[in-house]
Amino acid sequence: MAISDFNTCLARKVKAVNKTLLDILDSYQDINSDLKEAMRYTVEAGGKRVRSAMVLWCCELISGSRANRNAKMAAAAIEMVHTYSLVHDDLPAMDDDDLRRGRPTCHIAFNEATAILAGDGLLTLAFEVLAKEIDQPTMAIDLIRELAAAAGPAGMIAGQMADLKAEKTGGGRRLLEYIHLNKTAKMFSCAAVMGATCGGANEDQIRCLREYGFNIGLGFQIADDILDVSGSSEHLGKTAGKDVKAAKLTYPSILGIEKSKELEKKFAHEAVEILEQFDSKADILRQLARVLLERTK
Repeated sequence: MAISDFNTCLARKVKAVNKTLLDILDSYQDINSDLKEAMRYTVEAGGKRVRSAMVLWCCELISGSRANRNAKMAAAAIEMVHTYSLVHDDLPAMDDDDLRRGRPTCHIAFNEATAILAGDGLLTLAFEVLAKEIDQPTMAIDLIRELAAAAGPAGMIAGQMADLKAEKTGGGRRLLEYIHLNKTAKMFSCAAVMGATCGGANEDQIRCLREYGFNIGLGFQIADDILDVSGSSEHLGKTAGKDVKAAKLTYPSILGIEKSKELEKKFAHEAVEILEQFDSKADILRQLARVLLERTK
């Protein structure tokens, strides 16, 4: 698959996810208007939507047809959780950033209290959507459990906590691997599993796609670390160089740029190899692994 074809496929998924997110927000008439405005602001900011696209693609891989409604709800839910994490990451008490996705961060556009509550709203709404909108109760439980584990205190939040502590205490590669695994890779793995679950995957297929997601997530985070060093704020849509300024623990800071790129390629290669059992049906997921190597933002 050519990169142009992949980008077209991704653009379709992004459009579908964005529509689902806004439709969900519009369907809740009883949300406080100021809070809803802030939630909508963060959702409308866009983003790469890689996690939510993975949900849809993994569902289609397993089911052999277009992503079903359950997958669309799951894709929206994981995007809401990811967006909440960005809103909170940008707060003065965390990364203290004023630019995200090419526009002022939520606490700059509104205020800190509103940003905190907008993040809280997106997080809790994600699980309400899964509980209400998934048409199979057992599947709903599986999806809620998967997302809660990936995003919770033994997942993404654990990675964020370790990341913050490492700014002051430093650390080595072992700690960095722990941060990347929890802060980023578990959410990518969760996206793959949620999509596979919505498509009716068996245990072996779920195991395979879980590992694929881990490798994609690890490579994605290394790419982020590299871009923070090599990119510009205007191009990235977020503040460049903030990792160095905050003395964050990153692969470039430990291994240097070239060795970091080699490791990124290793994770992409392993992700592609993991998909062997799916033959050509998984070509879009293989291309995702390759495209992430060429990210410029």
